[in-house]
Amino acid sequence: MSSRYQAKDVPDQQGKTALVTGANTGIGFHTARVLAERGARVLLGCRDLDKATAAISAIKATAPEADVVWLPLDLASLQSIASASEQIKANESRLDLLINNAGVMVPPRTLTEDGFELQLGVNHLGHFALTLQLLPLLMAQASARVVNVSSLAHRGAKIDFDDLMAEQNYSRMQRYQMSKLANMLFTLSLNQRLVSLGSEVLAVAAHPGGSSTELGRHMGPMRFMFKPLEWIMNSAAEGALPTLRAATDPEVQRGDYWGPTGLGEFARSAGKAVIDPRALDLNLGERLWAVSAALTRVDIEVNTGLT
Repeated sequence: MSSRYQAKDVPDQQGKTALVTGANTGIGFHTARVLAERGARVLLGCRDLDKATAAISAIKATAPEADVVWLPLDLASLQSIASASEQIKANESRLDLLINNAGVMVPPRTLTEDGFELQLGVNHLGHFALTLQLLPLLMAQASARVVNVSSLAHRGAKIDFDDLMAEQNYSRMQRYQMSKLANMLFTLSLNQRLVSLGSEVLAVAAHPGGSSTELGRHMGPMRFMFKPLEWIMNSAAEGALPTLRAATDPEVQRGDYWGPTGLGEFARSAGKAVIDPRALDLNLGERLWAVSAALTRVDIEVNTGLT
């Protein structure tokens, strides 16, 4: 491997199946593209057929033999998540990689179909429900991995358990940060449970640093604050590198967190990243897990058939 991690360092993925959420654009697209180019069967988990079709065409333009298919999935709908999970379990013989990439960032306060604040609902609760419903398939593969895409923004965040759905107060950025801290807490809590079940599935996390993608489309005037930084930001393809390393590097360990290696983990390459101490709080993780399971009506014991 070169001193700077690159897409060419991703090992062969022949025979593996990966689900990438939010795979029609940005970091998710490039994650899916590289995995498909390396031989994986890739399920593009996204809402829109036209966007998925365009993404599949773009991938096949560089890798004509790529095995890439659309999986209808709306992470703002527990019903859609359940349907997608059932479709995978019915149609796929295996699942090696679940890459929880999809996300929304600083939208106006919006509720999901199930009444969840959109950022918490999509970025955390939707992926929580999806992951637990797919665990039986993942656990059938000894080398399977779950990769949760978090953010530098998880640092300094807190979980507002007294106002989870932002009914009393809505700060766009604070709620985004909260959802990204939730991704980290979920990763570590999931690992604890996988170990207790005797499973070899690894749960790891990654972040893309500062990347120029569509994710910031709701930022409005705030986008101008980042204009001076655009020349040093990652492209979407570079932003996918930490996710790809977390998903495929044979040296990855349970609970690892990967991000860019440039100044402040802002851009370039992929290596170990710094986890905010609050994300390591096991009690906080347990509290979030209990609330998430109650809200989504999904839990690990029910979905794996194990206790």
